[in-house]
Amino acid sequence: MRLDKYLKVSRLIKRRTVANAACDAGRVQINDKVAKASQEVKAGDVIRIGFGDREICVRVLTVQETVKKDEAKDMYEVI
Repeated sequence: MRLDKYLKVSRLIKRRTVANAACDAGRVQINDKVAKASQEVKAGDVIRIGFGDREICVRVLTVQETVKKDEAKDMYEVI
């Protein structure tokens, strides 16, 4: 699954366009490398997202095309 779509489906970022913009700005990293929005995400990857002055780091547990709002948190674990 593409990185921008994963960020939206997992609800780490609310909109895919915002996720795409964050990737273009270099604020998203996968496994400590700056990632493009089109990069593939797989289980076990570590995603680091910069939000202004704070940062969130998560490990991908599952990759699913669609999930319910309650189940979105099961797609990742915060490190």
